[in-house]
Order: sequence, then C-alpha cells, then structure tokens
Amino acid sequence: MKFGAIYPHQEIGTDPVVIRDWAQTAESLGYSHIVAYDHVLGAVKRDRQPKLYGIYNEADAFHEPMVLFSYLAGLTETIEFATGILVLPQRQTALVAKQVAQIDLLSGGRMRLGVGSGWNFVEYEALNEDFSSRGKRLSEQVELMRELWSNQVVDFDGKHHRVDGAGLNPLPQRQIPVWFGGFSDAAFKRAARIGDGIMLGGDQESNVRAAKRCRELVTLAGREITGFGIEAFVNFQDGADNWRRHAEQWSSLNADYVSMRAAQLKGVGPGLSSPAEHIKSLETYWNRVGDLQAVC
Repeated sequence: MKFGAIYPHQEIGTDPVVIRDWAQTAESLGYSHIVAYDHVLGAVKRDRQPKLYGIYNEADAFHEPMVLFSYLAGLTETIEFATGILVLPQRQTALVAKQVAQIDLLSGGRMRLGVGSGWNFVEYEALNEDFSSRGKRLSEQVELMRELWSNQVVDFDGKHHRVDGAGLNPLPQRQIPVWFGGFSDAAFKRAARIGDGIMLGGDQESNVRAAKRCRELVTLAGREITGFGIEAFVNFQDGADNWRRHAEQWSSLNADYVSMRAAQLKGVGPGLSSPAEHIKSLETYWNRVGDLQAVC
C-alpha cells in the first residue's frame, strides 16, 4: 500500500513557486503520487432548473490537470500523477489519449488516468458535449483510448466515435492504467467490468463498503480480484486519532493506495487557511502514517 497526496485545488492559489514547493515536499517525504481533481468550468447554482447538486460552483478554483501535471513532471523525478477524476465524456477522446500519452512519455511512465462521468450539465453544455449519454460514451472512450495507446494505426467504428486509419505518434511505452471514480452502483459496475481500479472519494465507512462491493462485482464480471486496484481518499480533517486507524484498515483490506485530502470539504470541517498550511499538512500526516508504506 502506498500513500498519495490530493492536490488542494481550492486553497493552493496560483503562485507557481508555491505549487512547486507543495509537490516537491510531497515527493521528498515519500508520497507515491499526486491526485488532481478536474473541472473546466464552475457554474452558478442559484435559480437553476434542473438543480445542480454537486458541491462545487463558480467560486471554486481548479487547475487544469493535464497542464498541472506537465508542469510538475518537469519539477519532480519520481512522484506519480493521477487524475481523480477527469470528467472524460465532456472531453474529446483522442485528444485526451494524446495528452495522457505525452505526460506518461515525458515523465518516464508516471501517469495514471482516473475517469468518471461527472455531474455538471452546465459544464457539459459549455464544452459542446451531451450530458445525457455520458455513461455510455465513457465506456467506449476507454476502449478507444486503449486502442490508440496500443496501435500505430487504428480503425474504430463505435456508437459514438469513428477513427478511420489514424493513430497517435509517438505511442506511449506501455498501456496506461485507467481507473474509475464514482459513488453509484452503475459506476462500480463499469469499473469492475473494464477498469484497472476504483478511486473512492467518500468518507471512511462508505469507502469501505464501496471497496467490498466493487470486489464482488469484479468477481461477478469474471475477473481476478488481484488485478483490480483500490484507492481510498481519506480526510485530514478526520483528525490525527483517525489517520493511522483508517490507514491500517485499508492495509488490512489490501488496498493499493490511500490518498490524503486536506482541501476544504463541506460537512467534514474547515479547510486549511493557507498554502503554507497545506505544505505543512503533508509532513504532519506523513509523520503519523508514512512508516506503513515501508512495511505494507
């Protein structure tokens, strides 16, 4: 089991030196990877019909993950990068495949793609993509990306995509891992059917239930549990008394990753008030649980 750090997109700010310092601190301490969230646009929620139920709005800041990881790849040596998650159906499939392949190539194989269907229909509309078919398109997108990463020339004729004798160049040196995120049983079934793993972003109790459910679904899909990864997000705001207990619970469940989230969360507790506090939180959390990475 390895420990990751979730990028504090809401509070880190825009100073490239601070962003560099945060990432280099995570790497120097021993964190295995950085997780970044994704929203291209934030939407005003008031007087919206139908309502927007997601937790973010136009006031929440998000650095674009592909650009962010490209920047950080040049400032680090070993730490890996994972989107957690990229809202794939609102993006062009071949372009995402190209971007991810480039990051993986230029970072020396440090990219993992976490994908999901998202919830912000306003964002979909602004990006000229169909919100209603996002789940069905997501499965086909993953199929197409894997074809594009594997073959110099691709002929693909799906329900939502067509590639006529074309391909990426250069190709990545490996099949890039594709993990899924989500909270619904439909998302878990999709991950169990075609994903390399699941990224769980709820609280500890719900994440444990979801992990067990996903493993049941993997078995039902005729796949080996050992080939399916589990990553759990844990909250800095849960307090020092819970950090090690939660990590040990995930170790006992044979999870692959635990990623610490210190960003502000509605209903969990106040976020940290400055980028400096976020950098310090990396050390504080690591000092409590980091030894588990060495022995697990």
